[in-house]
Amino acid sequence: LIQLLANAEFDIRKEAAWAISNATSGGSSNQIKFLVQQGCIRPLCDLLSVNDTKIVNIALEGLENILKVGEEDAKASNGHNQMATFIAEAEGLTKIEELQQHSNNDIYEKCIKILETYFGIEDEEEMAELQPNTEGNQFAFGVDQPQQFDFGS
Repeated sequence: LIQLLANAEFDIRKEAAWAISNATSGGSSNQIKFLVQQGCIRPLCDLLSVNDTKIVNIALEGLENILKVGEEDAKASNGHNQMATFIAEAEGLTKIEELQQHSNNDIYEKCIKILETYFGIEDEEEMAELQPNTEGNQFAFGVDQPQQFDFGS
């Protein structure tokens, strides 16, 4: 199924996306982790850039369900949400951020929810605040004054 999601013609990829999303919706944590181990994240992320709002929504729902499992694991182990890392590595985070500009309000809302809940990004303005200030040919990354280091003369 994941091979079809990744490599088949678009109509078959759509059906595979529905099946994977349904599996993440009704599956146990172990079943969802198995899908992730089999490589479902990258093909779901790839579907975030297609020109079909239903499929983008389905891919977002599948990714959100995967992120929920990662969040449960992170809380249980006092660790990091590994699923969020996997999604970021598959360029999913970038695509989700870009989808904030989507004309479909459902997609926009789902993206905001995912970014806030699982990636700690509040809104587009927060992303702009992370960019460095420039003065002449120097960059300042939110540091008000230079730090002095004493290396013990």
